[in-house]
Amino acid sequence: MDTSRVDQFKQLLGKRILTLDGAMGSLIQEYKLKEEDFGGERFKDHPVELKGNNELLSLNRPDVIKNIHLAYIDAGCDIIETNTFNATSVSQAEYQLSDLVYEINYESAKIAREAADSVASQRQVFVAGSLGPTSKTASFNPDVNHPGDRPVTFDELVETYLIAVEGLISGGADILLVETITDTLNAKAAIFAIHEYFLQVGIEYPVIISMTVTDEGGGNISGQ
Repeated sequence: MDTSRVDQFKQLLGKRILTLDGAMGSLIQEYKLKEEDFGGERFKDHPVELKGNNELLSLNRPDVIKNIHLAYIDAGCDIIETNTFNATSVSQAEYQLSDLVYEINYESAKIAREAADSVASQRQVFVAGSLGPTSKTASFNPDVNHPGDRPVTFDELVETYLIAVEGLISGGADILLVETITDTLNAKAAIFAIHEYFLQVGIEYPVIISMTVTDEGGGNISGQ
């Protein structure tokens, strides 16, 4: 954990606006990857199809992920996001890979760190550890026939977010980014997990929270 970069980040923010990179998924699509790219040798006999699990590319095609990071750095970005938008046990359960949460977050942060450090002699680039909304919502059930049920609990979200945060910081992230909030309770679970981690290690890292407001009333994607 290099806390000196945190200080540098705060100092630079006081001087100018910092630019964040763009979408990872859009650039991954340009590579037209196949099933074997996602699963690699390690998961060639996996029981479910892995194509589309972009986060798994951090393990099996790190070259692709690093090249995308470098492309954004070359474009002038000050902050690059880790390839971890769906790197939680909740989202990875779809692929039967929930046990890889720490590894994916760690390796993704490591790749981004290597890309950022490759231009360190020219300028400072920071790594933001991406914490996505997961594929389930804690405050409501999309199934209107069972409105009282919840597909995931607050405690379950906190548990997986905490593992993700540990992996991201250990891998070299400078910032934690809670992004694309669709359910505010999920976001609160992520924030709670982040603060739990800060208490454990005795260090605080910068946190960015990103939500898209979709209507004049201030509602987000899910209408909250």
